[in-house]
Amino acid sequence: MGGDVTGFVWTLTLILFIQYEIAEGVPRPRDTTIRNCSTSPPHVPPTAKNSTEDLNNLRQQMRINNISAYIIPATDPHLGEYTAIREKRRQWLTGFMGSSGSAAVTLTRAAVFTDSRYWTQAEREMDCNWELQKTLSASEIVSWILQELKDGEEIGFDPFLFSIDEWRSFDSLLQDSGKILRSIPNNLVDVVWGSQRPALPDNEVYSIPAEFVGSTWQEKVTDIRKQMEQHSQKPSAVLLSSLEESAWLFNLRGQDVSYNPFFYSYSLLSSDSISLFVNVSRITSSVRTYLTTNCPGSTCVQILDYEKVRETLAEYVKGDVKVWIGSRYTNYGVYEVIPKNKLVSDDYSPVMMTKAVKTEKEQELLKQCHIRDAVAVVEYLLWLEKTVPNGVVTEISGANYVDGLRAKQAHFKGPSFGTISAGGLNAALPHYRPNNQTDRELTEKEMYLVDSGGQYYDGTTDITRTVHWGTPTDFEKEAYTRVLMGNIELSKLVFPPRTPGRTIEAIARQALWEVGLNYGHGTGHGIGNFFSVHEWPVGLQTNNIALTKGMFTSIEPGYYHDGYFGIRIEDIAVVVEAETKNTFGGEKYLTFETITLVPYDRKLIDTSLMTQAQIKHVDKHYEKIRKILGPELQKQELHEEYKWLEKNTQPLSHGTFTVASLGLLTMTFISNLCLQQTMV
Repeated sequence: MGGDVTGFVWTLTLILFIQYEIAEGVPRPRDTTIRNCSTSPPHVPPTAKNSTEDLNNLRQQMRINNISAYIIPATDPHLGEYTAIREKRRQWLTGFMGSSGSAAVTLTRAAVFTDSRYWTQAEREMDCNWELQKTLSASEIVSWILQELKDGEEIGFDPFLFSIDEWRSFDSLLQDSGKILRSIPNNLVDVVWGSQRPALPDNEVYSIPAEFVGSTWQEKVTDIRKQMEQHSQKPSAVLLSSLEESAWLFNLRGQDVSYNPFFYSYSLLSSDSISLFVNVSRITSSVRTYLTTNCPGSTCVQILDYEKVRETLAEYVKGDVKVWIGSRYTNYGVYEVIPKNKLVSDDYSPVMMTKAVKTEKEQELLKQCHIRDAVAVVEYLLWLEKTVPNGVVTEISGANYVDGLRAKQAHFKGPSFGTISAGGLNAALPHYRPNNQTDRELTEKEMYLVDSGGQYYDGTTDITRTVHWGTPTDFEKEAYTRVLMGNIELSKLVFPPRTPGRTIEAIARQALWEVGLNYGHGTGHGIGNFFSVHEWPVGLQTNNIALTKGMFTSIEPGYYHDGYFGIRIEDIAVVVEAETKNTFGGEKYLTFETITLVPYDRKLIDTSLMTQAQIKHVDKHYEKIRKILGPELQKQELHEEYKWLEKNTQPLSHGTFTVASLGLLTMTFISNLCLQQTMV
């Protein structure tokens, strides 16, 4: 289309935007659910923690240790996204429950550093002892600390909570600053937390049933050892520090971390031995037999106490050996005992790289679990349609209901994360989770966003849908449609093999960018087979590895209008080979196959904004949904849900009128007019 039409569309959008903001002349009320530290006395919402006593006690410990600043990450020794309750030191001290962000404390000031996903959440959960710094940058943390310290003063940190790269970053930033970065293995927050700190998890570790395993643990060990032999530096052992790595290697699972089937562990896999470091009391006789039967010599697993990993590693590296590590998931406390001339370091260990690409069996298992998961989500969406108008559904009751629906499905092992159930303005917080203070009744007048998922023996799921049961505004419909257009454009993209996700994720933003809209979170993350809902290193962000056939990622653009509504449309897709006319370089190009089988909200789709190719893409996907999900609904005797699915997967192309159609009609009109003039 030409510039005039584009300008008209943008002007109309801007007018609608302004109309929505003005809300018919009624001033926008201040959100009292967030703190206001500028008043006297400060306004602190009931959702915020009173941190004064704990902060004073921490500063006392800092004085005892002769440090003037202390850095508190949100991580545990295994540097994963999710941690056990006893490892949530930053959360306990500050009250801020967001999964991303660090705290820094000096003798006079305290601050939390986090990204845009959590700014509003932090203002709701922290008292006025804490400054909110809207960044995650190590340089900004260091800059903030240096404002408070004098030359010669020291900055303390727990080495087991810093990755190697994080330590290097902080260390380099402090070079020539006159300040000293000092390792303090005895965590000071733990000292303040004291006897109130939750105990170590004591759940039993268990093996996955054979029918849900892509390869046996013996086959996996053989493969990793082969990669060691093929490595140019010939490492003699691989140290596995991420909780995902030991769980994947041995096909074992646990319950140490909320929503993630992991257990606290390290592994040291050498060319002639295997050591699993774990709380020995949690290894049942059946698991011990599983790890030590039919495995003579180097294929038997030696089970050692979790706390002995540093000691055992220090002893091992006294020999003529080399240890291969993945620096992104190895903490500095373990790393520092390995002499640098005996170290082989990559961003990710061979285990992380291998499990990123699913086997054919793993791919099929993941697809099957998404079928059953879609049944639960369809049940939920239908239930909401029938129940919300009665005024009896809240964010919390809705979240509980969808979790209960998943629990009825085969092989269910629990939610994959805390359900994001958000109505109206709460949905403007991308990672909002309802609590008793913020819980809202769902109504037909507001949009509703639900981001939820399940853990099953055969896979992990994650899906986001945004719906409206009443009459959405034109701006809401346009924003939703543009988010959907971004999802579609990325989903149908054809790209060369080994393309980094970060180079294509902007395609999901293009439709939003065209009218000056955007979102502040990533566009995609990996997902596993009964694993973490965010399984790295796959995804569409800057720290993800290149995309390869057999990888699974989410595709989830969004838009968040602060104080009013939020939109996100999230599907899971697998990277597959594309059918192309040519094969440049003799290699098949790649594309995505969406395996999420839940339709989008037709009420929010403005097809006049979409291209025919986009509409055709949705229609084809809807045909797939009916073909795959329909029989499963009938099998489970969910007849009303089946009718709902049939209705909501009717082709979008029925009765659509697009911008492209407008252009075609305009050209036809002009052509006919010219013909009439010629005839005259």
